[in-house]
Amino acid sequence: MVKADVPDNAPEATPKKTRKLWVRALYWGAVVAVVGVIALFLGGLYLARDLPNLSELKAKPADPSVVVLARDGSTVATFGDVHGQWLTFDEFPEPLLQALIATEDRRFFTHPGFDLKGLLRASVRNFMAGRVVEGGSTITQQVAKNLFLSSERTTRRKIQEIMIAFWLETKMSKKDILTLYLNRMYFGARAYGVDAASHTYYGHGARKLSLPEAALLVGLLKAPSALTPSRDYPAAVDRSHDVIDAMVEAKIITPAMAAEAKKHPPKVKRNVAGVESRYFADYVIEQLPADVRALQEPLVVETTLDPKAQAVAERALRASLNSDGIPGNINQGAIVVMSTDGGILAMVGGKSYAESQFNRAVQAQRQPGSAFKLFVYLTALEQGIDPDSTMRDTPIILDGWSPENYKRTYEGEVTLRHAFEQSLNTVAVKLSERVDRHQVVGLARRMGIKSKLNPTPSLALGTSEVNLLELTSAYGVVANNGYSVTPQAIVEVRSSRGKVIYQPKIDRPHAVVPTEANDHMRELLVQVVESGTGKAARFGGAAAGKTGTTQDSRDAWFIGYSGDYVAGVWMGNDKGKPMTRVTGGTAPARLWANVMRGVTTGAPVGAVGKPKLRPTQPGGDDGASPNDSLFDRLRDKLRGGDKAG
Repeated sequence: MVKADVPDNAPEATPKKTRKLWVRALYWGAVVAVVGVIALFLGGLYLARDLPNLSELKAKPADPSVVVLARDGSTVATFGDVHGQWLTFDEFPEPLLQALIATEDRRFFTHPGFDLKGLLRASVRNFMAGRVVEGGSTITQQVAKNLFLSSERTTRRKIQEIMIAFWLETKMSKKDILTLYLNRMYFGARAYGVDAASHTYYGHGARKLSLPEAALLVGLLKAPSALTPSRDYPAAVDRSHDVIDAMVEAKIITPAMAAEAKKHPPKVKRNVAGVESRYFADYVIEQLPADVRALQEPLVVETTLDPKAQAVAERALRASLNSDGIPGNINQGAIVVMSTDGGILAMVGGKSYAESQFNRAVQAQRQPGSAFKLFVYLTALEQGIDPDSTMRDTPIILDGWSPENYKRTYEGEVTLRHAFEQSLNTVAVKLSERVDRHQVVGLARRMGIKSKLNPTPSLALGTSEVNLLELTSAYGVVANNGYSVTPQAIVEVRSSRGKVIYQPKIDRPHAVVPTEANDHMRELLVQVVESGTGKAARFGGAAAGKTGTTQDSRDAWFIGYSGDYVAGVWMGNDKGKPMTRVTGGTAPARLWANVMRGVTTGAPVGAVGKPKLRPTQPGGDDGASPNDSLFDRLRDKLRGGDKAG
């Protein structure tokens, strides 16, 4: 084989050239490192430019207490942290600290404020799931977020959170961080801090927490609102079992101790009579103007609520659901009682506030069925159509839609008076077309209906959804001689020292419906109760009203008035589940009669009362026993927590 000739001038690798390459690589590596450090420094400055001042450790201001009073001065509800006390580290019971560390941050005693391993694990799991299924925040990071930052989920906020957490670790001891955390975190039901939560759910302070009680409270930290025991007790208990299992996994308690704890779930405070008035209290808080709610001082809110009417409505709904509920497959109901001047005297938003805080009196949008015919007939009366004029009750087809009467029969020539009394659907639709359904919408708006109304042929049969409060106040216009009625819950708001801060501006009543048309409407509503579909609403006093039933008995209503009282009743099921042979003239009419019988008897409703003194905070002597060595024992036990975490 002949060797290839190599040119004489071919470059030859030398040790000198190799050294130059290494020097050049080191040089550029150093340049990149310096640039990286500068970039990190500048990035840190940029992210830190709007960080809060950390020179003083101050928490976000807690919501001040708000006391809601009835018209007689009695307390309806109290919002805000009025029971909780600031506990020192030694006052926290051992099960609480054990449950917290095992569940929220097992490497708490070893990390510098952030847990890189936990962040990486959470990132991988969230990426694999395609959504956020696990958080990687340490207890210190949670303190940083809750005291200084917003809850937005952005990379920038996360980096700021880590920066503050690291700073906190350099300025505070681990004991102080735990103390701050347990006294500031939100536990649901407007309870901020573990002592407030313990008082709220168990009726005693946090110093007495047992293992099952502590596990349930720690479990709430994952989703305080969703897991609130008063809303979903089984879910809260299931979550407490996860906490107990975490304690076993961290080798803090034995499997036998865990099994015993699971056998005895904590007893949560049950609601007492009158608790359904919390629906009204929540509504009142929502009605407070933003600038009033923003005031950082305790408030006293005087309201229109009449305790007697409220108690009557609550008892009546419970009795009705017990008697009519099972055969009729009725699981829910709502009641509103008003005076003709617009004052809300009673509001029940469901059968149990403990089970569901969703207020069906104001938050539920449901089809009113034939109760909407009030606006159709009143529009006709306003246009001069006589209630004794006649129309044919016969089939009709509009835009491919053909309405049917409830009994699926037709009566031929009938008066409008008779058609309203018997709630004939075909006549209502024909009348709506005759007077122009857009005029019907306009009248409903003038009478206080704010919900969206679709001007389709089916409008006359109540296919557009409304809420119970606005429909009840609209019927109040007829009871108020055709003058406007504005629902009113708040009389005035005062500071804890008695200074008036806010009084709602209520428009003076103005004529909405002509007197003659309103008088005719009164006659028709009275006739419905005397001889029509609302006969079950008769209770021994003067009564006028209208029934309403939607397709497949998904909603059943009775709205009416007697004297100075206007009341609306809705019955049905959440998510529109049909009832069984329930119409507005059956269970709702009977319920309405029971409510009216109760509120119209006895002494008349008096003027708004003066507020009582603000409730005092309960005493804090829970028999605490300091545990000086608890911190050391927990720290030593969990120092090897990387294996368990």
